[in-house]
Amino acid sequence: MRSAYSVDTVRTAERELMARLPEGALMQRAAAGLAAACADLLGRVYGRRVVLLVGSGDNGGDALYAGARLARRGAGVTAVLLAPERAHAAGLAALRRAGGRAVGVGEAAGGGGAGSGGAVGGGGAGSRGVEELIERADLVVDGVVGIGGKGGLRPEAVPLAAAAGRSRAAVVAVDLPSGVDADTGEVRGVAVRADLTVTFGTHKPGLLIDPAREYAGSVRLVDIGLELPAEPELEALQHVDVARLLPVPRAESDKYRRGVVGIAAGSARYPGAAVLAVSGALRGGAGAVRYVGPAGDAVIARFPETLVSDQGPKHAGRVQAWVVGPGAGDDAATVAEVLAAEVPVLVDADGLRLADAAAVRARRAPTLLTPHAGEAAALLGVERREVEEGRLAAVRELAARYGATVLLKGSTTLVADPGGGAVRVNPTGTSWLATAGSGDVLSGLAGSLLAAGLSARDAGSAGAYVHGLAGRLASEGAPVGAHDVAAAIPEAWRNVRG
Repeated sequence: MRSAYSVDTVRTAERELMARLPEGALMQRAAAGLAAACADLLGRVYGRRVVLLVGSGDNGGDALYAGARLARRGAGVTAVLLAPERAHAAGLAALRRAGGRAVGVGEAAGGGGAGSGGAVGGGGAGSRGVEELIERADLVVDGVVGIGGKGGLRPEAVPLAAAAGRSRAAVVAVDLPSGVDADTGEVRGVAVRADLTVTFGTHKPGLLIDPAREYAGSVRLVDIGLELPAEPELEALQHVDVARLLPVPRAESDKYRRGVVGIAAGSARYPGAAVLAVSGALRGGAGAVRYVGPAGDAVIARFPETLVSDQGPKHAGRVQAWVVGPGAGDDAATVAEVLAAEVPVLVDADGLRLADAAAVRARRAPTLLTPHAGEAAALLGVERREVEEGRLAAVRELAARYGATVLLKGSTTLVADPGGGAVRVNPTGTSWLATAGSGDVLSGLAGSLLAAGLSARDAGSAGAYVHGLAGRLASEGAPVGAHDVAAAIPEAWRNVRG
């Protein structure tokens, strides 16, 4: 499991560790890891052109010390200082001793000496010269802003980020890309787009949540010895974690002991939603699937093993969990009937619009809501953009407001419990899952896991993980339909458990 901690938690752990170490030792650990990652990316260090974008904080110091290590291995290293008078003095001296040089952001690319003293840079080509220096580089190291930065890049750094984007150089971010919010994953303005982010001690939430995750590229974690609390802000499950959650029938299991999931979905207008939800449920670990609704003929035609009823949820027979809402149209009565059941309930799609908020809050059995950004915005009474730009805040607010576990679908799927605690983020999705009916398959899959006995948090997390992996396996980089995703669930399941 990958864990992510807030800036305040990381800062506290860093202070406690620095109090036990010689001065500068923690920065040297970070710089050594950063330099090693840069060297791995370059392949051959000798003769390569490396440009460091150096701000006034510790990230700038990390970049300077790492640059010194690369310079000692024969790289041509130039530090571009955004605030020369506030650059990390010891790091800058180390770079110059190693043969590197420094220029100010508004100075000529060709100015400045490599010695340990003297002024930074000289006159001439100005900021355009620095941009050309970046564009000619083999590697650009982003040490502009640290994890405490808020908002986008400052104006003087924007042309440098743009030059890095135009360059063919690999861009490596120090701890996280400058301009993104470490705690929330928000990007409010221009930010650096990295190919690789080398983060220290622990992941930061912004490295795992979009839109910031999109700017981070690949992420490499360098252990610097931080001692962190048991419960993080965010956690991302991995294969071994999900394998422990997926239900496996025992020798004495029968279809009822494995759990029965009820699917109340579909309508005359949207019969396919029922078929797709059932397709996910049949592959989700429960022993049987009961379907109630007007799309029974379509369901039986595709999945004859389904137990079909047209008498409503109360008369469908015993279930261990319900899924309600996909393609339900305006059938508010069925949604209300399911919410009154004393078993776990997953509410999706039209069910989110039709569900009475007070009825959701009053439920004593677990409830899992699975909105996408547009549905979440409607539930919160905000614009969709606000949800997409602040996904972590949105999922926490929804869980607290409705007293339910919430799975917020999207480019990074988040799962939050109403009582707080670590939010789970799913790392397996693919953009090819943005296709009609994909969410219906996920609802059936996660609902089946609920019926098999998983908690709402675990069912949502494991369901999203397997669903995302199934999307990757089905697509292999090409367009897929929701039925393809459902068909790939067994392969994804075996992949996880293998």
